[in-house]
Amino acid sequence: MASLKIYCDGGARGNPGPGASAFVVTLNERVIYKNYKYLGIATNNQAEYQAVIMALTWSLENAKAMGANEILITLDSQLVAQQLSEKFRVKNIILKDLYLKARNLENKLSFKVSYTYVPRSKNKLSDFLVNKALDEN
Repeated sequence: MASLKIYCDGGARGNPGPGASAFVVTLNERVIYKNYKYLGIATNNQAEYQAVIMALTWSLENAKAMGANEILITLDSQLVAQQLSEKFRVKNIILKDLYLKARNLENKLSFKVSYTYVPRSKNKLSDFLVNKALDEN
């Protein structure tokens, strides 16, 4: 069995402003999948949550076939990582809805999902994809 590491990122230019989300899936330090999406108007935190939701949706459809028994989601948003790790409460009503969507997807997976914060410098590819989505729109 394998552990998938998924790098997630979201961003908005203006906060709120044009927003995008991206995620990159790695297995044994090798990129095996990446995706990004323009969101329209969003906040940075909303875009971060959307990236996690995209990653969990992909995981539901693909992770088991890849032999995964664990997923480590890495974010450069300390707030979102801490909220999903249940260290911080979710107070914002819009973020709470996104949090619950992520939790619902996570609960459908048959293995452990954990969340880790890293600085943006350690999350370069997903950050690049967010900016690519924003530049394309």
